[in-house]
Amino acid sequence: MTITGEIRGSRPRRTPPKLRVTSLEVLCVVLVVALVFQDWLVSALDAPVLRTASTVFVAVCVQALPFLVLGVLISGAIAAFVPASALRRLLPRRTALAVPIAGVAGVALPGCECASVPVARRLMQQGVAPAVALSFLLAAPAVNPIVLVSTAVAFRDAPLMVPARFLGSLLTAVVMGWLWVRFGKAEWIAERALRRLPDHDGTSRWVVFAETARHDLVEAGGFLVLGGVFAAAFNVLVPAAWMETLGAQVVLGILVMALLAVVLALCSEADAFVAVSMSALPLLPRLVFLVVGPAVDVKLIALQAGTFGRSFAARFAPVTFVVAIASALAAGAVFL
Repeated sequence: MTITGEIRGSRPRRTPPKLRVTSLEVLCVVLVVALVFQDWLVSALDAPVLRTASTVFVAVCVQALPFLVLGVLISGAIAAFVPASALRRLLPRRTALAVPIAGVAGVALPGCECASVPVARRLMQQGVAPAVALSFLLAAPAVNPIVLVSTAVAFRDAPLMVPARFLGSLLTAVVMGWLWVRFGKAEWIAERALRRLPDHDGTSRWVVFAETARHDLVEAGGFLVLGGVFAAAFNVLVPAAWMETLGAQVVLGILVMALLAVVLALCSEADAFVAVSMSALPLLPRLVFLVVGPAVDVKLIALQAGTFGRSFAARFAPVTFVVAIASALAAGAVFL
């Protein structure tokens, strides 16, 4: 009796599961509230300014969403079925020559900025020189066909924006790679990012495909929505006179658009539709916006700090910002 009591007493008590509120529950509550107060919401939101904002928001999201979905599907397929070692075998042994080749390779390997960071880390872990991996990191989200086609669709009336963006982004990637060859140090990169890993970890390729596509879609989709909200707010809240003043001062417009690209952190597959909505600005500041955004923004700085270390991000991001602006200006001088 005593032994049984001791055994029973030793059993851990089951604690009731904690109630967790996820985004799904929040969405359901919001939908229910919207249905209950539908008439009041319709009358409250029936204002010309809000109608204009909602039109701009829907237009940006609807135009960009097909390119975003296609991009994340291709990115997932590459992560699952194309080994990173394939690019390493195609690169020259001399790093200075491999840098521009890695930049051009971004044309064939589309993906968003979020996907390029783990791919670059994987390349480093498979023995690819950091300068080459970083060139690919900067080029892949900016010069791939998905981004170029979305830019062409957005800027139908300014077709030269496509080659200008391509040249500016590719130049940014190559210059940053060469700068790393000359000045970069391996100790600036966290050891975990350089640690060698096997090519296969036993995970199903289809699982990798689904998880990569899901992750990229959730990440990039959220930024697309934020970009649409910004474009809508920008069109209805910023007075046209301000934009005309900014458009008349090219230098100030370039700096403002470069800083906006860093702060907004838009997906490269959707940022052209936000840029084209700023019709009061000249093409050159908008080109700077499109070149700087995929190269350096707040989410990329956070991802790079978490992946390669804060010491790396503190050096790499500011230099990339300056190089991207200079590259965009050079490309604009050629095409615009």
